[in-house]
Amino acid sequence: MSSDKTNSIAIDGPAGAGKSTVAKRVAAALKFAYVDSGAIYRTAALYFIQKFGVDAAKIISDAELIKKELAYFDIDFKIDEELNFKVLLNSIDVSSKIRTQQVSNFVPFAASNKDVREKVNLRLRAFASGNKVVMDGRDIASCVLPASRLKIFLTADAKIRAKRRYDELTSKGERAELDDILNEVIKRDAMDEKREIAPLVKTADALLVDCSNMTADEVVDYIVSLGVKEFGA
Repeated sequence: MSSDKTNSIAIDGPAGAGKSTVAKRVAAALKFAYVDSGAIYRTAALYFIQKFGVDAAKIISDAELIKKELAYFDIDFKIDEELNFKVLLNSIDVSSKIRTQQVSNFVPFAASNKDVREKVNLRLRAFASGNKVVMDGRDIASCVLPASRLKIFLTADAKIRAKRRYDELTSKGERAELDDILNEVIKRDAMDEKREIAPLVKTADALLVDCSNMTADEVVDYIVSLGVKEFGA
């Protein structure tokens, strides 16, 4: 194995494929740290919202201002003894504050900024270089952790991903239309695959795992077996 490889597992794939659920369970089984890369972008979004309020969406398009702001705040994270992931903004734990709908709505703006992504990726790479981690997203293998020893591209048929989301919503008593959800899944896939910065792509060295006809347990067990083979028990 090349010495420049990191002890990390990168799991990429489209929305609704179950990446986060699988990544968390794989990390727990292998006793790796699960790193929620999306939480880092949420933290960046929270900073801009706190600083600029309702004007945040306009500010993010100002490239020069964003470069200056990136020097004024520090995004970091830590893993506690139970391997729980905590995200910090200027040394303050904001893990609960980043889960609001306002932050969710602003994340795409923050994540689409090249300079924001570069700062976030530097943090993620630095952590992965010294720890055993499982990380999921859409560009982990291609951009964030290209030196990962194990790369997985987890996907499923769009109709199946839409049905899973529909079942999730209706089980909570929420109203949902399957056709609308399917259209949103297809639209999101197109956006992720065609976006200018860090598009969704399967790298040549990533193993394709189509979970269309697999249960979550089967997916987890399969990836864990790959991890044991790659990293040892």
